[in-house]
Amino acid sequence: MTQNTHPVLQCDLLVVGGGINGVGIARDAAGRGLSVVLCEQDDLAAHTSSASSKLIHGGLRYLEHGEFGLVRKALREREVLLRSAPHIIQPLRFVLPHSAGQRPAWLMRAGLFLYDRLARREILPGSDGIALRAHPAGAPLKPEFTLGFEYSDGWVDDARLVVLNALDAAQKGARILVRTRCLSARREGQYWLAELQDGEGAALQVHARAMVNAAGPWAAQFLQRTGAGATPALRLVKGSHIVVRGLFDHRFAYIFQHPDRRIVFAIPFQQDFTLIGTTDVTYQGDPAAVAIDEDEIAYLCELANRYFRRPLTASDVVWSYSGVRPLVEDEADDPSAITRDYRLDLDRQGPPLLSVFGGKITTYRKLAEEALDLLAKPLGCNAGGWTAGAVLPGGDLGAGGAVAGHVHVDRFEHFLDCARMRYAHLPAPLLARWARSYGTLIHTLLAGRDTEQDLGEQLLPGLYEAEIDYLVRHEWAMTARDILWRRTKLGLHLPQDAEQRLDAWLGMRQTPAAH
Repeated sequence: MTQNTHPVLQCDLLVVGGGINGVGIARDAAGRGLSVVLCEQDDLAAHTSSASSKLIHGGLRYLEHGEFGLVRKALREREVLLRSAPHIIQPLRFVLPHSAGQRPAWLMRAGLFLYDRLARREILPGSDGIALRAHPAGAPLKPEFTLGFEYSDGWVDDARLVVLNALDAAQKGARILVRTRCLSARREGQYWLAELQDGEGAALQVHARAMVNAAGPWAAQFLQRTGAGATPALRLVKGSHIVVRGLFDHRFAYIFQHPDRRIVFAIPFQQDFTLIGTTDVTYQGDPAAVAIDEDEIAYLCELANRYFRRPLTASDVVWSYSGVRPLVEDEADDPSAITRDYRLDLDRQGPPLLSVFGGKITTYRKLAEEALDLLAKPLGCNAGGWTAGAVLPGGDLGAGGAVAGHVHVDRFEHFLDCARMRYAHLPAPLLARWARSYGTLIHTLLAGRDTEQDLGEQLLPGLYEAEIDYLVRHEWAMTARDILWRRTKLGLHLPQDAEQRLDAWLGMRQTPAAH
């Protein structure tokens, strides 16, 4: 008999999938005192979770489909998340232009009235009607748009939200394994035996008392590989976004209605750009190979051209991205009408297996809390939920700033002012970007670096050796794409050969990896 010489990890919970749901579950579980291993086949947020519309929102359009419970849940979470990560989540005011042929104005007023009141709202102002000719958001629009509405939601750096949840989980003892594929998993007695393989081909075995399938677009496929339980009907829906040079220079975002009754957002993005999306297209194929097509680009440009004075064509697109959303099939003909609510399936035919289907980034924390509540009893865990009042790493910005009621809503500006005094030797644009990306984690990044020279080599415009070292050591970054497109969005601002140059530099370095 051949003895197994593979390294073996023992844990309470193995989480498969490093998107927002997987890292949220790992974080909640670690905070309840459970030992956790999370494996992700690629980088954290490499797929769906970095391909969102970057919004923390209740989902105004879901009211039209009668999903009041989902909207209420998402609106409650919007308040929780704004408090938990004020560096990467910001309030954002949306403008909805109105014209003849759209949903009637009275219906929009009624919907926004309901949106304001479905859940308790302390941080964000309510909705209002506006005259576009007298409003800053009216200037970029065609002159026929004279009436509009404005309301509040939130904006998030989605990929950093994933990383911060993983970082919090790791700080609470979880083992985060990126670029590590779960090849197989089977029940053996009271444990799951999972065979993992890292990017170098090294094997690792995990013995876990329970397992979570949070594989996103691959969730049904993974469930079939385990041979456990029936697979629910899922529909894979592709959502694509385009980025163009800035179409406006004010701080408002837009929500546009298309004649096909879909809605599309136009959002200020990375100072100099406008983000437009999303599409909803039923998708068949490898989720890792998803990409925007010409029809989607044409669709988004056509919709933008219905509203903006400045015409857009495909040649104006400077970047695009696509993601595949695994939605629970509800027989809706229109992909945009399929529910965005999640489903948790717990299989207790032996050691527990919890499978996660569907969901949206706004409700990830609540999903994770409900997942752990389901797993708590079979794992003998008596600790309750804790994340509703917790702050994500870097989000402990302190008091200060504008106040609505008793809630501090703009602590970031106060924090940035303090950072400017403490790090006066740093270029102002660099400090502002770091403060927004890292919050109080900037102190870890800059530990022992008291002068601009201490930042090391500036490998690309705005990217110093100090930041790269931090991202590799603490945030699991390994490649140029990890750094330029997920941990930061510097790729938008850099020359076309930036990735190649950074990958070559990383290949010569031997910086210890995170955790």
